[in-house]
Amino acid sequence: MTRIGAEGISVDLPSGWDGRVFRRTAPAPETTHAVMHAASFALPVDAADYGDGAVQLMGDTDVFMALVEFHPDSTATPLFSAQGRPAPFQARDASTTTLQRAVGGQAGIQRFFSEADRAWSLYVVLGRADQPAALVDEANGVISTIRITQ
Repeated sequence: MTRIGAEGISVDLPSGWDGRVFRRTAPAPETTHAVMHAASFALPVDAADYGDGAVQLMGDTDVFMALVEFHPDSTATPLFSAQGRPAPFQARDASTTTLQRAVGGQAGIQRFFSEADRAWSLYVVLGRADQPAALVDEANGVISTIRITQ
């Protein structure tokens, strides 16, 4: 395992996984917030927040995940009303219609929540929509190691 962290986020990555935590720069008055990427394959340096540019590189046995922070005011909205990370994902949660960037054969899972007074989207892409169980288990293992602080 390798632990990575920044911006109040840390995660343990299994051997062979790649990951980073970052915050994009933006011209004023725009604001940006923390983003964590983790994947079972080598991530390109220029992947978009939800993985465009990375998910196209995935194989059938790969997993990509993004933890994307939203503006602090979002914690007061219904979308982010769930407190704490979602329960472990199930294979039945995977859907081809959840993908931010549709790539044939892939499936995604997305949940919104608040933790540590911060609003989050947790987005997972699975390399194979037709056999998601093992990939969901692998993703859940990594998600269980995420730590968020204020």
